[in-house]
Parts: sequence; structure tokens; C-alpha cells
Amino acid sequence: MTLPTGDILQPGVGEIPASTYLAATLETTLWGRLPCAADTAVLTVDPGTEVTIDTISHEGILDDQGRDPAAYFAGHGVPREHVLDDAVEIAGAPNPRDPAVDGPHVVTGPIAVRGARPGDVVTMTLLRAVPRAPYGVISNRHGRGALAGEYPLAAENVSVFAAVERTAAGELVGTLPRVPGGAHTVRFPLRPFLGIMGVAVSGTERAHSVPPGAHGGNIDINLLVEGTSLHLPVQVDGALAYVGDPHFAQGDGEVALTAMEASLRVTIRFDLIRREEALRAFGEISGPLAETPEFLVPTGLDEDLDLAVQKCVRAAISLLHARFGMDEALAYAYLSAATDFDISQVVDLVKGVHARIRVSDFDE
Repeated sequence: MTLPTGDILQPGVGEIPASTYLAATLETTLWGRLPCAADTAVLTVDPGTEVTIDTISHEGILDDQGRDPAAYFAGHGVPREHVLDDAVEIAGAPNPRDPAVDGPHVVTGPIAVRGARPGDVVTMTLLRAVPRAPYGVISNRHGRGALAGEYPLAAENVSVFAAVERTAAGELVGTLPRVPGGAHTVRFPLRPFLGIMGVAVSGTERAHSVPPGAHGGNIDINLLVEGTSLHLPVQVDGALAYVGDPHFAQGDGEVALTAMEASLRVTIRFDLIRREEALRAFGEISGPLAETPEFLVPTGLDEDLDLAVQKCVRAAISLLHARFGMDEALAYAYLSAATDFDISQVVDLVKGVHARIRVSDFDE
């Protein structure tokens, strides 16, 4: 296996852009569950603070992969020094995660944003997303995916190893192995992002890591690359934000169950928007709202994809009315004529839809 040049970003090694750094350790991560109000922050920051955070992919550490990433990736030609030490530590430590009832994801946090209160909005802006190792995994398992019951074709789970290569132009691409029979190698562009960005739920019960909700969590919106933001309604004092489920690439839908899952080092700015200001800017936010330099991205979440679309359309109408003073009937017409509604994912129990509203269409 030929690895592209570049450092393996072991804990604390390599570039750390922010002055505040949060490693992924046994003390700073949860596996399979998301923080709730009863959890204690592992880090507290002022609004506007940038934090560099290490995230760990669940692929390669799960029980059905042997819960031994060094051995699992060795089977794909990866030497031990290219396997992340924090992944090995978490996989090898005693852990209360129960694969039968808990999710697969490792999340880093929670991080308290000083002064955040329920009703406010916390904004997480992804400033940097850097691959920590030059490989990832795409899996079809758990009887889920868009074609559950048809795939996997055999009884066993399928986990496809995907390497990273550097093109002649210097760009990093993901590659899938040749299949028997001499088919061409498949190469696709990398667009690293975090599948999980969220805030703690109220109460004392940690949420399952798979279904997304008003708290954010496993929303899997592939637009949330470097330079984009996610606005989340705060449910508990301090917000208790967290990140995880790092991806190198994902298509809308994420149909097989996972995309190219692989560990990232991310730098995030945490901002706080008071309720009154948030109402003027966005209206009443009932769930995740993304923002890119080009688009406002309201979301809809439901177990039924049709209902998820309806919720997304309602959220988009409300946003246009609050942000631009647009009449609701006119907003509905505009959305039909000019806005794409994309399927975020169909594999996380609760399905996701997001709209892409072009901000350039509106005369400020």
C-alpha cells in the first residue's frame, strides 16, 4: 500500500491551529451516546473561542471488526505507526458501550460555551478539517441502508477499505480497490466534514448517537465542510457541544449506511447568539440550521422521508419570513422555483432533508 506523503496526526502531533486543543481520550469522549444535561463539560470556552479537536472514526474499532484497529488495518496493509494511538486506546479499554443498544460513534466533548442558556443559539463554524491518516472505511451492516434486506449480498457485513492518494495536481482523492475481473480503480474527490455536530439534550438520559434531532447530532450534511457553520438551539445551560463521526467524503443519501469514514483533526469556532438576535436572524429555530458562504440550509428530520421533506419546507418558509420579511405564500413559491431540497441521509433511523437557499437571490 502506497501512502501519500504527510504526517499521521497522532494525539498532540502535527499542526494545531488553535491555542486551545482538545484531544480524544477516554476522559474526553463518549462512545455510542451523546451528552445530556447531567454530563460535566470537559472544556469550557468563551463565545468566539477557536478550539482544535481530534476526532476518531468508529470504523476499524467496532466489535464486528475485532475491536482492534491495529490488527484490523494491518489486514489492509497499514503499518502500526499509521494507526492512530487514541483509536487503539479507546478500542482496547473497558467501556460501558453495549453494541445491542448503543450507537457506533465516538464523540469528543462536551464543550461548554460560557453564558449559553436554553433559547439561545450556539453556532459551530468549521475552520479547518484535516485528515489524521490517509485511509478510511465504507460499510454496509446492521440490516440498514437504502436497500436493507437486499444488501449485504452475503450474510457477513461488508466494510470496504478506501485509501487516499495524491493526484498529479496535488489533490487528495479517495480510491476504491479494483474488483476481480480487472475493473478500473475508482477515484473520487475528498470533502472532509463532521457527520456529528450537536448540543446536549435536556434531562439525565444520554441520546443514542445514531438518530439526529433538534439537538443536531448525526445529521450527516455533507455541505458542512471548511468555512461553513451549524446553528443549534441550546437545550441546557452551557450548551455542552460535541463533535464526531468524521468523514472524508459522502454522497447525499449515504445509501449504504456509512460513507468514507475516517478520523479528522478539526478547528471549530464556538459563537453564541442570544435568543432575541437569533429570532431576528432566523426565526424560531426548532432544529439544526446550516449556513455556507452561498446557502442558508434549513433542515427537516423524521422517520418518514415524506414528513422530513414537509418539515424542511416549513422550516425554509419560516426562515425566509424571519430573515427577509418574505410573505409566506411568496416564500413557498420561491422555494418551488429556485431551491433544491436534498436528501441528507436515509440510514440513521431518522431521515434527513436539507434545503439550499441561495443568499445571492436576495437584495440586502
